[in-house]
Amino acid sequence: MFNQKTTVLFIALVSVITTHAQQKSNDEYITFNDRNNVVHGIYLGIPLAIGEIDGKDTFFAGLKLAYVANRKLEIGLATYGFYSQQNLSGELSIDNEDLIGGYVGLHLEPILFGKRTISLSFPQFIGGGAIGYVDGDTFENDDNDFDNEDFDTSDYIFVYEPGVSLLFNINRYVQLEATGKYRFSSKIELEQQALDRINGFSAGLGIKVGIFNMGKNRYKKQID
Repeated sequence: MFNQKTTVLFIALVSVITTHAQQKSNDEYITFNDRNNVVHGIYLGIPLAIGEIDGKDTFFAGLKLAYVANRKLEIGLATYGFYSQQNLSGELSIDNEDLIGGYVGLHLEPILFGKRTISLSFPQFIGGGAIGYVDGDTFENDDNDFDNEDFDTSDYIFVYEPGVSLLFNINRYVQLEATGKYRFSSKIELEQQALDRINGFSAGLGIKVGIFNMGKNRYKKQID
């Protein structure tokens, strides 16, 4: 009888000690989940688009370098170049002078639903550059030997370009985008007075390559 009581008391004591130790161990550690903290990202992007300037077909290509804050906001730099088939008459060509130019500036992009496979964003670009006329025959004949005689008058421009994008999160390293934008520009003064601004719509696709969720780890930290 005594041995049975002793055994029961011993088992009960061991159970109490074990339970207390487990509680203490749990109390001394906190599990951190970086999915609930700020997730950082950085990427290099290549956007391509088609649109119009003064009703004429225009082709755009760009390069973006941006930091992504918690999949909610992109901040970076972007540069774009364009070629517009204006087919104007001028000193360079009887009927095939085209418009060429580029601009560089600040890229901002608020993002909604950034943690989902498909998210929505609102890219904003503001910057400046230059444009001018070029002999379209030079491009169409694949003549890469350009000199000053192939270019006509030029001017500086200021550009603001808001838009809307669908972002497709392929994995943590690759993201695709489909974007529509409208471009506003300052007034330009060129010898040919066919247009005074380069306002217009454009739509295109792009790819972003980088790391979009740096710091996304789970770990435990001991409490002192």
